[in-house]
Amino acid sequence: MSAAESFRQFAELVALGLLSLAFLATVLRVILGPTLPDRVLALDMLVGAALGFIAVIGIRTGYTLYVDIAIALGLVGFLATVAFARFILRQGAPSDESPEERRDDAPPRAKSMEPET
Repeated sequence: MSAAESFRQFAELVALGLLSLAFLATVLRVILGPTLPDRVLALDMLVGAALGFIAVIGIRTGYTLYVDIAIALGLVGFLATVAFARFILRQGAPSDESPEERRDDAPPRAKSMEPET
């Protein structure tokens, strides 16, 4: 085994370890929240960590099929994030402050672009 091959194996293990830590921290953010936008952002980060796992596994095994899988997952993750963002905009993100604590000069929530019926 050459020095370059052993370094590559070491780098793969380090990358998998760091991706595992990122994955666990992101799962905690999904569970703990505290707000819906935080959870949506954490789900988007989970897609990014999964893409990293797929890339490292693809390098380890040498299969180029994993690149196609990663591209498909990236597209699905992006579309899911856009859909969640539209959902949050339509419903309005719940604020942590009560109506009594809300300042009068605070900007109002975004209204839907849909025509009213």
